[in-house]
Amino acid sequence: MRKLVMLTASAAVVIGLSACSMTGPVAATSNPIGSKVGTASGSVFLNFLAFGADFSIRTAAKNGGITKVATVDLKKSDVLGLLQTYECIVTGD
Repeated sequence: MRKLVMLTASAAVVIGLSACSMTGPVAATSNPIGSKVGTASGSVFLNFLAFGADFSIRTAAKNGGITKVATVDLKKSDVLGLLQTYECIVTGD
């Protein structure tokens, strides 16, 4: 029984200390994909303290010199629920 408790506790610690990351499509238009890619990123603490982080579609398009947005992806990385990093990836012309 003691080994099962230790194994479960060890697994919980490993899962708790691992970082999660996901990328998924947020929006798309009928515009052609194009050759330009723009990104904007920012960090958020405790799910609500952004401290002026700007990871908007507009900023990502501006950073890539894009005037016609084709696709938008949002990548989120999470570390222990304390620090989330968001990256907005925009493609288009």
